[in-house]
Amino acid sequence: MSGNGAKKVVDVAVKAGKAIDWDGMAKMLVSEEARKEFATLRRTFDDVNHQLQTKFSQEPQPIDWEYYRKGIGSKVVDMYKEAYESIEIPKYVDTVTPVYKPKFDALVVELKEAEKASLKESERIEKEIAELKEMKKKISTMTADEYFEKHPELKKKFDDEIRNDYWGY
Repeated sequence: MSGNGAKKVVDVAVKAGKAIDWDGMAKMLVSEEARKEFATLRRTFDDVNHQLQTKFSQEPQPIDWEYYRKGIGSKVVDMYKEAYESIEIPKYVDTVTPVYKPKFDALVVELKEAEKASLKESERIEKEIAELKEMKKKISTMTADEYFEKHPELKKKFDDEIRNDYWGY
């Protein structure tokens, strides 16, 4: 990897590290096992990011060909120098990102919609749980009229069955 390419990788890694909302993601975790896995992921990310910043951000030292000419001889060093300078590292052409970026973006939109639906459903379930807890406290002293007041559809169903002389058998 050329020095310039390595620098780009390091810059992207630094930006990615800053863009991640680690605390926000950590708040969404429910189980202790998930928290442990998440902490491992974060440590690994930080380690890799640190390695990228230290190892690949440095430019390689230029080769001192004169030093080797003195110790080995001009012919061999010139042969290696010529071979070294003739090496061309091909530039990486990203053909994957243009194909998968739209798919990924569509998945992100779908994920956000699913998250909204999930949050709405969670609110509905939390409300239902609260109502059930309240009803559990009051059930021993609750009258039928009080129950039917909260559930008018059941009162209508029972009234219709009585009116139609349907007694369930």
